[in-house]
Amino acid sequence: MTQDTGAGEDGAEPMNAERQAERQSVEDEQLQERLRAAAESSAIGKVADSDSTGEALLVAMGGWRGIIEALLPGILFLVLYVVTGRVTTNGGTLPFGLDPLVVSVGVPAIAGLVFLLVRFVRKEPKASALGGLIGLIVSGFFALRSGDGADYFLVGFWTNSAYGLALLISMVVGWPLIGIVSGALYGSWKDWRQHPRVLVWMQVITGVWVGFFLARLAVQLPLYFAGAVEALGVARLLMGAPLFAVLVVITVLFVRAVFAPIVESNQETEKGKVS
Repeated sequence: MTQDTGAGEDGAEPMNAERQAERQSVEDEQLQERLRAAAESSAIGKVADSDSTGEALLVAMGGWRGIIEALLPGILFLVLYVVTGRVTTNGGTLPFGLDPLVVSVGVPAIAGLVFLLVRFVRKEPKASALGGLIGLIVSGFFALRSGDGADYFLVGFWTNSAYGLALLISMVVGWPLIGIVSGALYGSWKDWRQHPRVLVWMQVITGVWVGFFLARLAVQLPLYFAGAVEALGVARLLMGAPLFAVLVVITVLFVRAVFAPIVESNQETEKGKVS
């Protein structure tokens, strides 16, 4: 005798499809939670809950300590490079026969180490301070290797190029990164793409960030090739944390306005489910 398994197979297929759909739904929710956590830890996410523009600017720069950690190493390098250079140019020498460039890159690295130790002692997040210290060490290495103070800024050129290229690629493939971050904060990291108007505006604001990184390169690279270390240092300071913070705040205000209809629609849907 042969057993008819057709009915069992037909019944198993819907069950398997249902289980697969449930599994996919769980995976999507887990991915959304991970992306939301990452978005909340980003500069845009930290500023999103700020109540005033002044508070938002301060948050975007990491608070007063973030401002110090972002600006002080660059200021130290620039001041020491100018002062030690003039001392040696006028025939003077530094204490203990120190090389001017060693002092110029060494003191900012020591400051970065102090920032990291303070965070260790206070048991605060260390990732930004550690990343900053590594950047200072690598920057100093390139400057000392070539003996040219302008090479202290090479790492910045690479990071600006990488950020700008990543954002540009995200626009080309139709998944602008600012939209993904904003979507993760305000509902879903991907559902916003179903709204053509939102997609267009996310492309626009992501393009603004691409322009920001390109502007840094356009201004600073000619100074680098001209060997204008002092002017390059000033440009880096002005186009660094302060301008970055301003653009973060503008982005948050822009994203709030663009996502407002979606957020309101989601809230109404949730109210309907409750009632």
